[in-house]
Amino acid sequence: MDIELDWSTHRREAQGSDNFQLTWADDDNLYGAWGDGGGFGGANDDGRDSLGFARIEGGWNTYRGYNVWGGKNAENPPQFPGKSWGTICVGGVLYSWIVPDNPDAAGSGDGFRFTDDPAVAWPRDHYRYVHLARSKDHGATWERAPWRWWREDNLIVATFLNHGRDDDGARDEFVYSYFLRPERTDVTQSEFKLNVHKPGALFLARVHRDHIFAGRDAYEWFGGVVKGKPAWGPLASKQPVFENPEGTGWCVSAIHNRALGRYFLATEHGVSERGSLGLYDAPAPWGPWTTVKYWTAAHPFGQTRPGSALEWKDNIFFFSFVPKWWGADGREFTLLFTGAGKGQDNDSLNTVRGRFIMRKPPAPPPPEKTPDGPAGP
Repeated sequence: MDIELDWSTHRREAQGSDNFQLTWADDDNLYGAWGDGGGFGGANDDGRDSLGFARIEGGWNTYRGYNVWGGKNAENPPQFPGKSWGTICVGGVLYSWIVPDNPDAAGSGDGFRFTDDPAVAWPRDHYRYVHLARSKDHGATWERAPWRWWREDNLIVATFLNHGRDDDGARDEFVYSYFLRPERTDVTQSEFKLNVHKPGALFLARVHRDHIFAGRDAYEWFGGVVKGKPAWGPLASKQPVFENPEGTGWCVSAIHNRALGRYFLATEHGVSERGSLGLYDAPAPWGPWTTVKYWTAAHPFGQTRPGSALEWKDNIFFFSFVPKWWGADGREFTLLFTGAGKGQDNDSLNTVRGRFIMRKPPAPPPPEKTPDGPAGP
C-alpha cells in the first residue's frame, strides 16, 4: 500500500492555530482541539488562546469552521489552558486527552487541586501528565476528570483511536487510546523540548465505553500477544504495542478505516518539525504494523506539491485522517496536517485530498513445463 496526494486540493484555514485532530460526532459535525492561536477567523495573536475547540461543518471540499470554545469571536469562552492531540465522540459525549501548558501540581498521585493561576504554576511542560476532559454539549463546556496519568507512569501525550460517526464501527465495546513512552521518566519540556523520543514506543490502553471517565482503575493495558490473542492487564504489565528505534514524535494519531479493514497510525521519527513522518497500518489496534509511507528529513512530507501555490516550509510534525471524509470504498481520504510555522505557513489547519494505492498481488507462477509441453490437469 502507498498513498498519493492531490495537492491541487490543498486548503489552509485557522492561520496561527495548530494540531486539529478531529472526531466525527453524533450531530454529523467534526470536532477537535487546536492550540496557541485564534482558531477560525483569528490569527497567531488575534483571539489567541492556549487551547480551543472547533466545530467543522460540511464536506471535504466545502467545509467551514467555527470556534466553539476559545479563540476569536468564540461561541463560548475557554475554561482552562493546555494542548490536545486526541478527541473522540462516544454516545454523544466528547472526550479529549489534555496535556498541560503549565502544570498545576508537582507530584504524582491523587489529591491535586486544579489551578490555572500562572503565579503558582510550574514551568511549561506538556510531559508532566495527561488528564481527561469531557463535554456533554458538543464542546460548549468541558469538565476535567479528577485523576491523571503521570510521567512517572512512563506515559506522556495520548490520543484516541477514532472510528466512524459517534465511534460507530468500533470492533467491540472498548475505547482504545495510544500513549507515548517518554525517552526518560524524568524528562521535562524545558530540558528535552518537543523532540523525538528514542527509541520510540507506544503503549495501548482500553476502557469500556461506559466507563471512560471513571478513573485509572477502569483502564486495561496491552501486555503482549498470548496464543494469538492480546493480553490485557494493569498498568504495571503494559508492553509496547508499537516500536521504532528511530523514535516517536511527541504526538500521534490513530484511526480505523472500516472499508479497508485497517488501522492507521502516524507519528514522527528521527527529528521533529521537519516532515519526518511515518504512516503505519495493521489489522488490529495492537498490530502487527507495516509501513505505508516513511518520509525523512532528506525527503520530507510535502517536499513536492504540484498544484498548490500556498506558502510552505518543511516543518510538519503532525497529521491525521479526517474520519468523516473517507471515500465510499475507503481508498479516498482527506489528510489533515499541521506544522511549526510560528503563526505562518503550516502553523494552521491544512487539508489535502488523497487516495491509497493498493499493491497488486503477485502474479501466479507460470505452469511447469514437461517434455511434451505445459503441465495440465
